[in-house]
Amino acid sequence: MGTSKRYAAHYDGLMDARVLQRIAADFPLQTLTAKELQRDELPETRDPRPKACRAWVRFGPHAMLVDAAVVVWNDRACGIQFNVGDKQFRCWVWANAVTLV
Repeated sequence: MGTSKRYAAHYDGLMDARVLQRIAADFPLQTLTAKELQRDELPETRDPRPKACRAWVRFGPHAMLVDAAVVVWNDRACGIQFNVGDKQFRCWVWANAVTLV
């Protein structure tokens, strides 16, 4: 018996969501430090309408690609927010870890 190629992307997405939920439950979300952000030297820009993006985040040792929104940024990093299940997360990631969609 073969697999359904018609719905493969849908079922892959469901499995990715389950894996992300499990990792988010077991490991802490990592964020950049104030020193890495250079908060004293670099100005931050806040957007009243957050921009949709895909971003790499770390939960413990695991790097995961998530659908997120950029809510604040400076020249080096972006502050993002995203949901895993019914829980909302916020963190800072390097600007090159974010791709606007």
